[in-house]
Amino acid sequence: MRRKHHGTAEEADIDMTPMLDIVFIMLIFFIVTTSFVKETGIDVSRPQASTTERQERGNILIAIKPNGDVWIAKRKVELRAVRANVERLHAENPEGTVVIIADKEAQTGTLVEVMDQVRLAGVYNVSIAAQNP
Repeated sequence: MRRKHHGTAEEADIDMTPMLDIVFIMLIFFIVTTSFVKETGIDVSRPQASTTERQERGNILIAIKPNGDVWIAKRKVELRAVRANVERLHAENPEGTVVIIADKEAQTGTLVEVMDQVRLAGVYNVSIAAQNP
């Protein structure tokens, strides 16, 4: 009589659950701590100024093109709609400041009108972007 030897060797399984938990937690951590770069959506040739100061926190960016077009959050807006857009963006982030990036060929009147609309929206911390020489 022959006995057949059936091995009952357990298969070595690796439990992946703890590793997946750690990877998921790290993913959430990196998403939450990532700072996103905000852009106006257009290229503007800024004027040069020797007395510029670097401002790290410009949360609402407004661009003015040489032809007078106003851009906020990568979309063109009418001058009369600047106030409503700034009010909405400022409500989302009350600590935010406004940075106006006007092209050096843009009309001064358009810049003043945009600044006026921003102040009417309740934001008094307004900066004008310039380029270091």
